[in-house]
Amino acid sequence: MGILASILGAKSKYDKSLPYTYEARIRIFEDGTEHKSYISDTICGLIEHLQRNGIGPAETEIFEIYQARETPIDARLFATAEQQWLSKPDLCRAFEQHYAGHIQETSCSFGDRARGCMGP
Repeated sequence: MGILASILGAKSKYDKSLPYTYEARIRIFEDGTEHKSYISDTICGLIEHLQRNGIGPAETEIFEIYQARETPIDARLFATAEQQWLSKPDLCRAFEQHYAGHIQETSCSFGDRARGCMGP
């Protein structure tokens, strides 16, 4: 990584057609009044973290976070009908049309981002 990239961060984070980050909200109470949040720069990093920590799709809402808005992601893009997480490359294929032109078989616009996750 060059010095400019280390100062400015991932180039893809400046593309306004892509989410800046992703947030998973896990309900603490049934009524949804309280939740825990996990944040990641990539959807794959977020899902890998949730899966490693035994958090399932049924108890999770995932949001795309843009500069001026947040948008919930349809669970069919990241989970199977049996409520199992999709993993690579199935996860990539599911998001190909959602992020048209940004995810292809051999490249991904999110490739310059860190895949770590922060949360409680």
